[in-house]
Amino acid sequence: MNSGGLIIAPRIFLLALAAAPLLLTGCVPEAGTAKGTEKSPQATAPTLKPSAPAAPANAQATPAAAPASPQIQSVIDAVEVAYQSGVANYHAGKLQAAKADFDRAVDLMLSSDFDLRNEAQLHDEFDRVIDAVNTLEMEALKQGNGFAPKIEPAPVDIANDVTFPVDPTVKAQAIAELKTTQSDLPLVINDPVAGFISYFSSKGRGTLMRSLERAGRYQAMITAVLAEEKVPQDLIYQAVAESGFQPQSVNGRSGAGGMWQFMPYSAYGLNRNGWYDERFDPEKSTHAYARYMKLLYSQLGDWYLAMAAYDWGPGNVQKAVERTGYADFWELYRRNALPQETKNYVPIIIAAAIMAKNPQQYGLQSLTPDPPLVTDTVTVDYSVDLRLVSDLVEAPVQEISDLNPSLLRMSTPTEAPFELHLPVGSKDLYQKRIAEIPADKRNQWRFHKVASGDTLVTVARDYHVTSSEIAFVNQLDAGEDLSSTDSLIIPVPPAPSSRGRLTLYKVAHGDTLVTVADRFNITVQQLRRWNHLSAAHLEPGRRLYVAEPARVTRSSRSSAKHKVSAATKRKTPSRSSSATRATAKNGKET
Repeated sequence: MNSGGLIIAPRIFLLALAAAPLLLTGCVPEAGTAKGTEKSPQATAPTLKPSAPAAPANAQATPAAAPASPQIQSVIDAVEVAYQSGVANYHAGKLQAAKADFDRAVDLMLSSDFDLRNEAQLHDEFDRVIDAVNTLEMEALKQGNGFAPKIEPAPVDIANDVTFPVDPTVKAQAIAELKTTQSDLPLVINDPVAGFISYFSSKGRGTLMRSLERAGRYQAMITAVLAEEKVPQDLIYQAVAESGFQPQSVNGRSGAGGMWQFMPYSAYGLNRNGWYDERFDPEKSTHAYARYMKLLYSQLGDWYLAMAAYDWGPGNVQKAVERTGYADFWELYRRNALPQETKNYVPIIIAAAIMAKNPQQYGLQSLTPDPPLVTDTVTVDYSVDLRLVSDLVEAPVQEISDLNPSLLRMSTPTEAPFELHLPVGSKDLYQKRIAEIPADKRNQWRFHKVASGDTLVTVARDYHVTSSEIAFVNQLDAGEDLSSTDSLIIPVPPAPSSRGRLTLYKVAHGDTLVTVADRFNITVQQLRRWNHLSAAHLEPGRRLYVAEPARVTRSSRSSAKHKVSAATKRKTPSRSSSATRATAKNGKET
């Protein structure tokens, strides 16, 4: 369960696995969600080539490929929009936004309800997108760490197969300090522990410092969980050895993942499906860790042996005990009954605990722990896109993603409850605004803060929809001035599918309420209510809503520049915040 320095982005990696049978060559790049703004890579983004190259003039004519159906072409067009948005963010140095766009491009195809194996145009598009994104990833790797956040190697990986020399002065100091160091673990000082204290005091100082800084973000939570599970508090330092308190760390060799480096597909009480992996949830994985350690201690009767079993496996440790006749970690250490990594594992934890408890003596007094992670939590029983969540609570999409590291995709599950973590203090705002968007549209629609100078046309252009659709959803007149409108709901269309239906329908000659309702599998009463229809006759050319529109609230806010009579003024959707919207260049993905 040791950690590794390589992270495989859970979201794109899962998509690659889902699509693996479709690909003969190439794969989705190993990537992660970048944190912060990276230096803009200098690579030239590859453009998506046409499905087939043009034949030379003197070549023998070959039958032209059948054109894509309108539904498939619509999917391909939506994929191209997401891809090009990713390219733009990539060249702007906004790698986390670029990765989100590329994820969406792939998701649009995998969730389109078309069989990629049997739809040649969509299959070709999938291959081209994967190849193009892979090329960008390779170029980004030349600049730094690709699309992935920089995951530092854990101490156990740095120390593997290495024995650090013991500084006699450091050892003597540690022995003296141990007499006054309080711990609920049986801390000891010997040459292996002293060797790691020497290492963490010199070459490994930065590794330990950054690990303990990150610990500040999770310490309160871990302390509470360990107390609840009734295990020693100082087991928190096992996370130093496992991941350095990096909840999205993934071991490239074993596939172990999360802060506590659990193996996939193992029975630790953590759920893993196509939407989320609870190994990456800091709190849930900490509960699983504490329970597992308690189980190992009950089997072996010693916390050091339990730590060794956590790293090497309880069966292996029990065999070593049976083989040597010693149920003592240090005796197994001296008799070389343990692999080198496990021999290093326990001393690393003890050394980290001793140094963290004596910061003055080891020059750690200047260490500034990260602020504690505090969030609001809402349980959602619908699928909601993280980009919409970002819009609603006015926080960067990367922050929302970081608060929900267990999610493998850019949205919550469709058919299971999920505890969605939000920036602290934003729960009420989220619940107020999400209520205005139909539940079945929350995984595609967006929420837009109106800025000075915005018009229906400019907003529609940003989100690649029509201004008439925005006007319809928000109950505005076409071309209406937005100066007294705080925000808009944006009806971003879903990827069309063979079973999908349109949101807006243009009435044709001969249409009646009954025929339209039957076509879209809705009732006449719904059609009337959604479109405020009183007459039975339908005017050809009129657009009808054939899915539930947003429940838009109203306000009386007006603009000083555009005062009109209260009897004639149309009220606009109510939004309380006056914060300026983030533009498309600042993370607005479609």
